Amino acid sequence: MVELEHARATLNDMGLTVSSNLLDAQIERSTNAHHTYVQFLNELLVSEKQERDRRNLEFRIRRAHLPYVRRIEEYDFAFQPSIDKRLVDELSTTAFAQRAENVVLLGPPGVGKTHLAIALGILAIEHSFSTYFINCHQLIQNLLKASHENRLDEKLKIYARYKVLIIDEIGYLPTNLEGANLFFQLIAKRYEKHSTIFTTNKNFGEWADVFRDNMISAAILDRILHHSTTIKIVGDSYRLKEYKTENNDD
Repeated sequence: MVELEHARATLNDMGLTVSSNLLDAQIERSTNAHHTYVQFLNELLVSEKQERDRRNLEFRIRRAHLPYVRRIEEYDFAFQPSIDKRLVDELSTTAFAQRAENVVLLGPPGVGKTHLAIALGILAIEHSFSTYFINCHQLIQNLLKASHENRLDEKLKIYARYKVLIIDEIGYLPTNLEGANLFFQLIAKRYEKHSTIFTTNKNFGEWADVFRDNMISAAILDRILHHSTTIKIVGDSYRLKEYKTENNDD
């Protein structure tokens, strides 16, 4: 018993807290299964690594500022038959991030654009790509604030360094010309270096209204679409579907 407690204390000192907590149970399992010492040690260390990987993934998801967690498997493709599932499966390999290609998810509100963007972001995190999520309006406000405080270069470098940047809800709120220029600078900095995932409810022909300038809009789209995959979702809103279901139940 003294030796067991000493082993447990040593594991804790080494930061192997999962192994320390599982030590008694693993001894019992290995004894009943007649494991060798190597088998016992391997099973204990595998449990330690799995828990560390889980915690590390949770930390990186929090650091990415994702508003919630969604997986590709949770998306109802049957409800949105306009989507080419094979295209989503290809994006799910995260090869687009390796190739510094962009993804544009285009469609009306409520069709699951942000769900897919977050799901691709989580896959990117799992494949060790640094990832960050931000609403487009908030992004532009942050750039404007940094510009007025003479910190624009620093802020642009921060947003430009992520291997995968998710910019959500382009077009829900218009911006002024200064904001459009700053947004263009960020897109130009990321061009052919890193991947950006965009969600938007505006067709590309309407982006000039969002950014208040035809030339800036064209320059932004030119860099976004040069190496990109666009998924256009034509369907009903999930939120309206849930609302109708709830009211029909009543």
